[in-house]
Amino acid sequence: MKRTYYLFNDGRMSRKDNTLCFVARDNDGNDLPAKYIPIETIEALYVFGALDVNAAMLNFLGQQHISMHFFDYYEHYTGSFMPKDYLLAGKMQIEQTKAYLNKKKRLHIAGRLVDGAAHNIIKNLRYYDNRDRDLTTLISQIEQHSTSLADSTDIGTIMGIEGNIRLLYYQAWESILPGWQMSERTRQPPSNEVNALISFGNTLCYTLALSSLYHTQLNPTVSFLHEPGYRRYSLALDIAEVFKPILVDRTIFRVLNKKEIQSRDFDHRLNGCYLSQNGRKTFLRAWEERLGETIKHRTLQKQVSYKHLVRLECYKIAKFILGDAENYEPFKIWW
Repeated sequence: MKRTYYLFNDGRMSRKDNTLCFVARDNDGNDLPAKYIPIETIEALYVFGALDVNAAMLNFLGQQHISMHFFDYYEHYTGSFMPKDYLLAGKMQIEQTKAYLNKKKRLHIAGRLVDGAAHNIIKNLRYYDNRDRDLTTLISQIEQHSTSLADSTDIGTIMGIEGNIRLLYYQAWESILPGWQMSERTRQPPSNEVNALISFGNTLCYTLALSSLYHTQLNPTVSFLHEPGYRRYSLALDIAEVFKPILVDRTIFRVLNKKEIQSRDFDHRLNGCYLSQNGRKTFLRAWEERLGETIKHRTLQKQVSYKHLVRLECYKIAKFILGDAENYEPFKIWW
C-alpha cells in the first residue's frame, strides 16, 4: 500500500535501483545509516529539512508519477516538484477554460465551494454547541451569510462572504479550545500556537488537493473561486476550502483538546510562533490518521477514506465542467 513519507532531517536522497536511498545528517553534520524506501510504497514526499537531490532521482520520481513538496525552516510551503502531467486531455482543457470564462458557470462552482465549506464549518460548531459551548448566535450568523450566496452576482462578493464566515467561525475557537488563545487570524508569521497549527494544517490540505488534482484531467492553474495567477495552483486552493473544516480544523481540535500537542511543542522566534519538530511529527501523525479514516459513501455505497474524498471532489468538478452533471454539489458531512 502506498503512503506519504515525511522527511524532517537534513540529508541527501538518491536513486538506488528501484528504491530511494535517504542518508540523513545529525546535528553535527555526520551521516546517519542509509534508509531505503521502495518506490512502489511512495505516494508523495514531504520535505521539511535541507535535502540534496540529483537529476537521476527527480527523473525517477517523474517516471513513477510521485510529487515532492518542500517546506522551509519556518514551515512555509515553498513549492513542489510535480511530474509531467500524464492525464491532461485537450477537451478538458478547453471546457475548463470555457467554464472559467462563463460567468454563470464560474459563479455556480465558486458559490457551491463556499456553501460546502460553510456547511462543514456549521457542523463543527454544532458539535461543540451540543456540548455546552453556546455557539448558537455565531451559527445563526454564518447561516445567514451562507444563504446570501445564492444572490451573489460576482466573485468578489462570494469571496467577501467566505471571509465573513471565517471571521465568525474563528471567534468560536477560544470556546472550542479552552486554555488556548486564538485572538485574530494571523499568517506570516503566525502570532500564537493556534494560528501556527492553522497555517501548517491549511498548507497540508492545499498540497493534498494539489496531489489529488494531478491524478485527474483537471488543470490546477485554472480555478473558479480564487483568481488564476494569484497563486500557481489556485484550483487546489478552491478544493481545499471544502475540506479544511473536516480535515484541518478537526485535527487541530483533537490534538489540542486531547493534549497530544502542548505548549512545549512550539517555538517562538522572529516574533512568530511555529511548531517544533516534535510538534510537527505529532500533528502529522494525527493528520495521517484522519486521512485514513473511512465513511460509508452515500452514492458509491462503499467505505471511502477522507483522502479519497478529495479525489472524488475533483471528479465531481470535472463532470460538471464537461456537462456530465447538471450541478456541482460539494461534499458535505451529514453526521
